[in-house]
Order: sequence, then C-alpha cells, then structure tokens
Amino acid sequence: MHRLYPNYSFLLRLFMPGLLLLFAINGFAQVKPVIKPDTTIVTDTTRFEDRVMRNLKELSERKTIMGKLLSSILDFTPENEAALNLDAELIEREYEKHNYKVVRTIRVIPLDAFGYSIQDTARVPANWIEKTGNFFHAKTKKSLIRNKLLFEQNETLEPLALVESERLLRQTDYILDARIIVNEQTTSEDSLDVIVITKDVFSLGGSGSFTPSSGAGRLTVRELNFLGLGHQPEVTYRFNQNRPRPWEFAGRYSIENIGRSYITADMAYVNENYYQEKSAFLRRDFYATNTRYAGAAGVSQVEERILLPPTDADTIPRFGNLSYTRRDAWFGRAFKFKTYNLGYEPRGRMIIGLRVIDTNYKTIPTDNFQSNQLYLGSVGYSVRKYYKDRYLFGFGRTEDIPAGSIVSVTTGYENATLTNRRYLGASFAFARYRPTFGYLYGNVTYGSFVNDGSWQQGLLQFQSLYFTRLYENGNWKLRHYIQGRATFGLNRNPEDLLSINNNDGLRGFNSTLLRGSKRLTLNYEANLYTPFSFLGFKLATVAFADVAWLSFGNKTSPFKNKPYTGYGLGFRFRNEYLSFSTIQILFSFYPRLPANEDISSFKVYEASRPYYDFTDFRFERPGVAEFK
Repeated sequence: MHRLYPNYSFLLRLFMPGLLLLFAINGFAQVKPVIKPDTTIVTDTTRFEDRVMRNLKELSERKTIMGKLLSSILDFTPENEAALNLDAELIEREYEKHNYKVVRTIRVIPLDAFGYSIQDTARVPANWIEKTGNFFHAKTKKSLIRNKLLFEQNETLEPLALVESERLLRQTDYILDARIIVNEQTTSEDSLDVIVITKDVFSLGGSGSFTPSSGAGRLTVRELNFLGLGHQPEVTYRFNQNRPRPWEFAGRYSIENIGRSYITADMAYVNENYYQEKSAFLRRDFYATNTRYAGAAGVSQVEERILLPPTDADTIPRFGNLSYTRRDAWFGRAFKFKTYNLGYEPRGRMIIGLRVIDTNYKTIPTDNFQSNQLYLGSVGYSVRKYYKDRYLFGFGRTEDIPAGSIVSVTTGYENATLTNRRYLGASFAFARYRPTFGYLYGNVTYGSFVNDGSWQQGLLQFQSLYFTRLYENGNWKLRHYIQGRATFGLNRNPEDLLSINNNDGLRGFNSTLLRGSKRLTLNYEANLYTPFSFLGFKLATVAFADVAWLSFGNKTSPFKNKPYTGYGLGFRFRNEYLSFSTIQILFSFYPRLPANEDISSFKVYEASRPYYDFTDFRFERPGVAEFK
C-alpha cells in the first residue's frame, strides 16, 4: 500500500467534521474490509482532488519561490508499506528454519527521523526542512539498539528471538519502526547474518498552554532519547497560579535498559500545590515472551490532599491531608513447559511473583489509614502473541496488537498498626484479533481483604474493548471503537471514591463533587482517517458518545440513578515522525449536569492522551486490585 498524497482540499473540509463523518458512514456501509495490502498506487477518488494534486505537483517543480515552498512541505513520492495483519505465529514459522543457527554478524542501520524510509534505505532527505530536523536530532546509538536485541553475535539463535526483538524495538518510545532481516544470500545450513533497520522519531518535544486573562500558563519539555543514549528527561513548570502559591514544578528522569540488563531506572521530583513526590525505582519487566526473571525495588515519599466524602449539602469540596513513605519490592520467575517440537517455542508461561510493601503514614485525614506491611504472592498462567496492523491508535505506523489470555490468583497478609487481615484476589483476561472481525478484549477482576470473616475494601471490576475491522473507501479509512467498564466497590471506606471525569467516564467532563462507589460506563467512538496531510501532520475526524452511571453506598445500584451523557465531534492531528502526543480538538455537549456545581453544558478542549489503549498479557507485579 502506498502513502496517501497530501491534499490542500482539506482547507475547505477542515471546518465540516460532521459532513465528513456523514460521508464516511454513508460510503462505508457496503465496503469490504481490507485484508491484504494493495500493491498498486493509491490515487484520490474524485477528479477534483486529482486535478488539485497534479496542479500542486506542477507548481512544486517550478523554480519560483512558491514552487520551492511546495516542494519543501509536500511529498509527492509514494512509499511502499509493509504487509498488514501479520500473525506472529506466521512470522515465527518464516524464521523457524533459522532456529539454532549461529549468528555470524549483526549489521545495525539506524535511520534519522526525517527523509529516510525503512522500506527503502537508499532514500535520503530531499528538502531543507527534513535536513534541518535531522540536524537537531541525535540519532540512536547502534550500541543502544544492540542492547535491545534478544540474540548476540557468535551465539545460537533461539526461537522467537528475531520476532520478539523486532517488536521490542518498535515499542520503544524513540523508535518509529523497525525491521529485522535475515540475509538469505549469505545464510548457510548452520549460520546466518542479520540486518537490523530502525527509524527514529524526532525525540525532542513538549507542550504548553497560556491563559491571557490571568497570565497563568504551563510549559513542558521532554526528550525521549537524550544524545541518542535512551535517557528520557521531562520537566514541567506552571506559573502565575492562583493559590496557594504561583508556581509548580515536576521533573522526571528515566534511563532505559541499563547495559544489556533490561533494567530501567525511574526518578521523579514533583512539587505542586497539592501534591509532592520524591521517588526512585529500579525495575525489570517480563518484556518478552521468553523472559525468565522480573522485579523492581524503590522508595517514594508522597504528600497530597485527597477529596473527602461529599454530602448532599456540599457546594464546595472538602479535602484532607495525607503523607506517607513507601518502600516497595517484588520478584517474579517465569517457567515454560517442555516441548518436543524442536525449533518451536511454546508461548504459555507459568509465573510466580512475590512482593513486599511497607507503608508508613505520617499525616492521615481519617482513622482508616494505618501504617502497614503488606506481603503478597501470585501465581499466574499467561499465553501471548502479537499481530501487526495500522490505523488503530496511530496514523499509519506499524502497531503491535497483543492477543492471548492470562489468569492469576493473588493472596497476601497485611500487618497493620491496629488490625491484621488477609487478602484474596483473582483476575482473568483474554483478547482475540482477526482481520475480518476486529479486536475483542475482556477482563474480570476481583479482590478483597478479609478480617474475622468480614470482607473489606472489596472490588469487582469488568472491562471490555472492541474495535471493528478497518474499512476503506478510496483514500478514506474508518474504524469504530466500543468500550464498556464497570467498577463496583464492596464495603469500601468512605474516602474511596470514583469519578466519571475525562478518561474515567465522560471525556472532557470535569466535576469536583460528583463521586460514587459504583460506576458503569459505555463509550463509543468513530475514527475517520482522511487522506489529508500537511507538513507530515495527518488529519482524522472523531465522533463520540459516552454514557456513565454512578451511585454512592454499598447497597445502591447505579442503574437506579439517571445516567450522565456526553456527545461530541472533533479533529485529531498527528505526525508519526515527532515525539509530540496526538493533538485532539474536541467539541462536546453534556445534557445533564450536577445540580450544585457551575459547569458548562458545552466545552471545547484539547486532549493529547488516547482514550483507548491495549492491555498486554505480560505478568505484572502482585498487587491489590486498584479502585479507581
């Protein structure tokens, strides 16, 4: 499939998102899903757009100022893309003939962020914008890429090493895409040569905001790959705040994959008006299917202000101060089952994890907070594999879709200042993906403390996510997303409260007083990916509808209350070559609002955090089911 040509006709359509969505839904009704990539050149579907593109291309070839400007910002060269909908097991079968061969050489080819192609390594930057961007970008060091690989030179190639290494590179924040190729021309019966090609994103990024009426603002600067070494500093500064002081600061620093150990160091210092944190952690996840050991250790100091249970008469929120020091450590070990199929690596793993958390409270708002030591142990079984597709959460880049299942059982013991109690929990999740069906994910989690036969601080949670197959009509692409979530608190403390704000329920919604102990939300979204692009920023239009039920009290059903709803349209912009988050401008409407709060029914807001995301099937650290 070829990259869609940039088109200036979006300047007219940019202001008509509703018409775009109606056109898409109308045109996609009878369209078949895309299963195999099209190797022919994709052209625009209307004669008007063809004429515009031809005229722009002719203008860009002239020796005039306008021609040079157009040739600098628009790219008329189609780019071949890799195949879509690739099953990880099929990829593994392609490589299994190379299992247990000796790796003679590993050639690493890192590409800069602009002007290069991972499918065509002969392509080079063609204009001053691409060359200038690369001048200010530090290309990833070859040694850093080698540290990500699960195979080494002069060592035997294990099953899954090639496909898992490619996925790990692609999921790295500062790498846009990666390909690992076996040089078939030099491969022999007992040895082979490997070529690793990666393409960077422009790692320096940031964001900011400013309110002219008050002079308040925010500035964030982040670097995903400092000097090409994989270090990730981020600094946020807020100024001219109202109270209690005019400034806030937050700084974070991560060092990924220290040496070749896959150990990451995370440090944070946050000094905000109502939240202060100092923390340092070392962690190693079950990053690959065949990872045997994982764990983490660290310490954190937190001072924060938490919302207290509201009453019907409250017109302003009530808060309490909370401060504590927490030391946290865990260790996990994965075991694989024997296989008699030489060269085939079974994907199932049994995992055992142990964790100790020591929490020492210094300031508490109520007596429900007790200093304690919590000891947890988990046993789980995980099966995971990955597919590759596009236009899921990105705008054309290759994305890895996790599929499989995981089941885990957790037990523990809490030794607290006043009372001791046991903990029991269990979780099950699964996901399936088919190009003709789409993606379906489901999860159920339960956990509760037990004290003298009384079940306390319980939680029952359900979650599901479905997105449809990808539909195409010419250069337009459409996908639907449906998400359902239910969280039921069982004998929770009064301070444990749920909201329906933003990503917790209704996107763009923000209420301080509206809280509960049981919540049910349904979210629908339609993403229409357009063929319009400018300076590498691609455009998609969004339509969404959200519904949320909320209730307070252990015996009250959320369905007895009238639901809150939100509806909206918007635009989404993203340049896959930059580290900037996706830019979303949404127009939303909320028919029902809380009676005791002054909130507008209409809202225009910008959001960068994606509303949906994948849940991987790697085993996480043992923990108490999170109530949020």
